[in-house]
Amino acid sequence: MRATPHKALAASAFAIAALVATALPATSAAAAPAACTPAQVVANGGLESGTSPWTQSQTGLITNRTGQSAHGGTYFAWLNGVGSTHTDTLSQSVTIPSGCSTASLTFWLHVDTAETTTSTKYDKLTAKIGTTTLATYSNLDKNTGYVQKSFDVSAFAGQTVSLAFTGTEDSSLKTNFVLDDIALNTSGDTTPPGDSTRTPAAPAYTVSLSSNAAGTVWTGHQSASFTNASATPLGEVYLRLWDNYHGTCAAMPIVVSNVTGGTAGALSVNCTALKIDLPAPLTQGQSATIGFDLGITVPSGADRFGYDGAFSFIGNALPVLAVRDGAGWHLDPYTNNGESFYSLASDFSVALDHPSSLLVPATGASVDTPGTSGRTVTTATASKVRDFAWAAGPFSKISGTSAAGTPVNVYSVSGISASDSQSMLTTAKSAVDAHSARFGAYPYGELDAVIDNNFWFGGMEYPGFVLDLVSTTALTHEIAHQWWYGIVGDDQYNNPWLDEAFTDYATDLAQNKTGASCWNSVSWASSAEKISNSMAYWDTHSSRYSTVIYGYGKCALHDLRRVLGDTAMAKLLKDYATSHWYGVSTTADFKAAAQAATTTDLTSFWTTHRIDG
Repeated sequence: MRATPHKALAASAFAIAALVATALPATSAAAAPAACTPAQVVANGGLESGTSPWTQSQTGLITNRTGQSAHGGTYFAWLNGVGSTHTDTLSQSVTIPSGCSTASLTFWLHVDTAETTTSTKYDKLTAKIGTTTLATYSNLDKNTGYVQKSFDVSAFAGQTVSLAFTGTEDSSLKTNFVLDDIALNTSGDTTPPGDSTRTPAAPAYTVSLSSNAAGTVWTGHQSASFTNASATPLGEVYLRLWDNYHGTCAAMPIVVSNVTGGTAGALSVNCTALKIDLPAPLTQGQSATIGFDLGITVPSGADRFGYDGAFSFIGNALPVLAVRDGAGWHLDPYTNNGESFYSLASDFSVALDHPSSLLVPATGASVDTPGTSGRTVTTATASKVRDFAWAAGPFSKISGTSAAGTPVNVYSVSGISASDSQSMLTTAKSAVDAHSARFGAYPYGELDAVIDNNFWFGGMEYPGFVLDLVSTTALTHEIAHQWWYGIVGDDQYNNPWLDEAFTDYATDLAQNKTGASCWNSVSWASSAEKISNSMAYWDTHSSRYSTVIYGYGKCALHDLRRVLGDTAMAKLLKDYATSHWYGVSTTADFKAAAQAATTTDLTSFWTTHRIDG
């Protein structure tokens, strides 16, 4: 998704075409598991032993001066409270032992403020570990005493990372952020994954939800069945509650409760990850099912998760299982700049009970049946998809079938003209056939496109379901994502170019663009800027994300086509899609496949185009 204004508009600026893939990295022998000695790895967490090893952005953040008080002892860290534009940072480097299965960060926080607003976050405190933002607090979190905050940071085992607290104030009315008794406790022996097998595998989700009259609140139940594909026992799973990014931990849009089949642990990663310990570790080939009650509250806003007047867009709202592989659990933070989503091909059966006045386009094939008085149950089923999205509202709907036989539906919000809706239907039918011919037949049955010109991001892809502006290029781009991310998956946080560059290249091909002037006005910002960089990099260099990932990435694929030749490049992409169908692609996979397609040594090509991996 997003560039500026997201992939749809980015696609306009940079067209695209396809490819991504899956194939597991070669399996290597596992090292002997490291023993874990339980420890508290934050030094001077009580702030009673001077300032070392803490780094302060200015002298005096660690203090015992009057005006605030400690949680324990006499010293504390006092950030901000200036009442004018100001930034304070407190940090230290910590090492989390690799042999420990559990690592928990806790700290006590007190917030008081002179701000009077009840809705605007003027002053903020951000807690980060490494490049991951754990939480952001603000003047809205004011309290009368200290409150303990807790985060599962087990994903950082074996790493040395910076633990940092950064407070910022705007131009007036002070807010005090006071920290004390900071600890990071590690415990529990663990065996690191002994192979690169991605697990839990073959997820199957069964969901039953009922909405309020507006389609903005949904409640019900969800279950998830899965199998441990790895030789390493699976003692826990993580649910990604992605849309909690759009709220706060105190007021979460996605609420999971009454967990069965396991024991719910603490929420982490800004409340977007929920650990569930299984009753007993699953050995390779064993399966299990967890269940839970689910509440979804859609916030205001024309977003991939939000409502625009009477129309709700509900993407990434269903909890999905995180992936564990040779690198451990992937618990990356949400990014609003692009995507963080990384999931394995799954099956969904979703029953959505809603007022009959609302149309509910959704991932998969849908069947409507009468519900209770004035209500309809839309049951959507989808196989081998990575996530599930839907919308709800009094849409205008038109339908057609592509020349190759794919049913296509266009749902438009009020204000979209009939001619624009018809244009988008024509575009969608043409695009799905063009991409199918190049990369393999579209496997998801019907395709739904939901159109709203208020989307700030341009467009967003989900399996069998896309959100878009009225834009031929943007819609062609989003539909190409059905292959590059949907069918051929990737880790969108760590390898965003594998879906965005390939999709923009696919868009170029569908629109008969050759990329002849691709590299006009190219200027790399620094030696660290690379096409293969992760979202951790692009979130700190957001103004360059669209230019490099969409633009330079697409151009690199055009250059590869010129090296291989049109016929060989077309065969490479189609064969690559076929061999990674419903799997996960990596940069190393694609580079190996490209090298196998030519006798030309591509080493310098990857270096010149800044594609590592």
